[in-house]
Amino acid sequence: MRNRLPVTRSAHPPEYDVAIAGGGPAGAACATLCAAAGLRTLVLEKSRFPRDKVCGDCVNPGCWPVLQELGVVDEILAAPHLPISSVTFVGPGARGVTFPLPASHPGEIAITRRILDDILLRRAIAAGADVRQETPIHGLTRQASGAWIIQTPNDSVTARHLIAADGRNSTVARLLHTAPAARRDRIGLQTHIPMPPALTGGIELHLLPHGYCGIAPVGGGLANFCLVATPRNIDALKTAISKRFGISIEQQWRSIAPLARAPIGPLRDGVFYIGDAARVVEPFTGEGIYYALRTASLAAQSLTAGAPDQYPAAHAALYRRRLWINQLARTAVTHPRAGALLLRALSMHPAPLGFLVRQINGSLVTSH
Repeated sequence: MRNRLPVTRSAHPPEYDVAIAGGGPAGAACATLCAAAGLRTLVLEKSRFPRDKVCGDCVNPGCWPVLQELGVVDEILAAPHLPISSVTFVGPGARGVTFPLPASHPGEIAITRRILDDILLRRAIAAGADVRQETPIHGLTRQASGAWIIQTPNDSVTARHLIAADGRNSTVARLLHTAPAARRDRIGLQTHIPMPPALTGGIELHLLPHGYCGIAPVGGGLANFCLVATPRNIDALKTAISKRFGISIEQQWRSIAPLARAPIGPLRDGVFYIGDAARVVEPFTGEGIYYALRTASLAAQSLTAGAPDQYPAAHAALYRRRLWINQLARTAVTHPRAGALLLRALSMHPAPLGFLVRQINGSLVTSH
């Protein structure tokens, strides 16, 4: 039986036009655009920024049009970061094949989420959004008018529209009983360590029998290491990568799960879902921040135009031509032995792999 939302009646108008759950790239970008358009905008973020986040720390070239719209390009490029000019795929035998990334400016860069997310959230504040950090959402009630009552630990607020930008483990979806069952097939680990001398300065993707590892230099003498494997194989993968790069056994790793989850959809029961809250993409492709920013922009456009029903179609069009790459990457990395064999074959005939690299990192620039 479908869960029904509690409905109340109120004679008081909502305090906010838009309430956004989550202050990461999706939530902060949407808040900036909504507030700049004159909407009374609230962001409820459970953490205190700046904070670290499990991520590959890479900004795809397709992100720059939205970042330009937000007015943060100069500040991002002035912050510690590194330009990324190549991606190298490495198989179990440590043999790799390297592809240059499309030449453009600013192009692909690596920057920690601690820095990037703080820049984006501060921009939302400067645009006029009311940002409340360390404020988790404890309850949601929809009024007969369609507006929302949102309970936090200290008080409750009302808003005409509710946007879930709170990630793959969305609190909003959980409270409204719309969260799909998680597939506990894989987990992710991430850490930052001093830049190993063996790294070339580009992105490296290591396919191993136990799973895969993504590596990116992020500036400040540090490199980001991300590991993805099944719970049964994650320790073996961590051991193999630690030996290969001389990582201390005492190194602290952050974790995240699930890495796969059925999509909720962009607009459900009156809630706008953006970023990972709406659909989780395969992290191997490095497109997560791109989709966070683009869906935030699309949701803000529909709200500021007074046409919220336009958002689902725009959201579907954004993903329509990209999901085949996501599915191909997921198939390769969920079957690491087969993926390693495929990589070995492509190292001798690299044109198809180069095409995929260009599709992920090049064509996104023109898909805005």
